Amino acid sequence: MLSFFKVTLHTLKVFILFTGCTILFYYGIMWVNEEYQNYHRYDEPKGAAMKVSDSVHEESSSSFQRLIMFYLNGE
Repeated sequence: MLSFFKVTLHTLKVFILFTGCTILFYYGIMWVNEEYQNYHRYDEPKGAAMKVSDSVHEESSSSFQRLIMFYLNGE
């Protein structure tokens, strides 16, 4: 009978530890999500930023060559 209570107590401790770690992990993930939700990565840059590329209408063969170079170089 004493062994039954020990097993029950051990099982209860493991369950409480598992539940506590799960809740801690959940709220940690929610905190990280909240931090990055307010991060505005598409804002206009500040300072002396300049546009690097220009949208030029190219011939289809030229853009196809650029696609082939992209696949070959991996950049």
